[in-house]
Amino acid sequence: MKYNDFYGQYFPFWNDLSQEDKEILCSNTSAVCFEDRQNVHNNLECTGLYILKSGRLRLYILSEEGREITLYRLNPGEMCMLAASCVIQSITFDVYLDSELPSECYMIGASAFGEVSERNPSVKIFALEKTVERFSDVMWVMQQALFVSLDKRLAIFLLDEISSSGDSRIAMTQEQIARHLGTAREVVSRMLKHLAADSILEINRGGIKIIDKNKLRSIAY
Repeated sequence: MKYNDFYGQYFPFWNDLSQEDKEILCSNTSAVCFEDRQNVHNNLECTGLYILKSGRLRLYILSEEGREITLYRLNPGEMCMLAASCVIQSITFDVYLDSELPSECYMIGASAFGEVSERNPSVKIFALEKTVERFSDVMWVMQQALFVSLDKRLAIFLLDEISSSGDSRIAMTQEQIARHLGTAREVVSRMLKHLAADSILEINRGGIKIIDKNKLRSIAY
């Protein structure tokens, strides 16, 4: 079976499944590719569960005014459960999933995963555990949005970006940063100009370069 070896290493419950259930999951898995900044999931239909093989995905919510705020991002090897509301019935809010980089995923059909999970409690427990793990990320974002000033949130975001990339340059537009933080581009632009005036960063056409991490860290923490 194609994907059998991968799932054997990825899913802790794999060896507990019957041969029939393994075949159901494998035969209902497809490799899908997305271009940079392409929509992956938009709540119009429940396509399935995504396991990211390469690239990066961004999960976010959208306000009635069309403003976005990032809940979390997926890196290779991670799975998105919050976009599978038809599998996890307790997910009652709309989420959206976009690619941030050219990305390749394994997608398991929602009905197939739901069918197997109904027969195997270990599958359902795994899905719920993954959902709970991500809810802790979501709660952190909500806490930041409600109780932390925007200048601190921006500083934390910039520090996280350079920490994850290992590069002092952030190749991201001000509009993209604003969408991550759930605010307006004009607000981000104004705050970045203040940070540039304090010699904390430089703004250029390609993005932003952090030149004083210590000063930025003092704002964040």
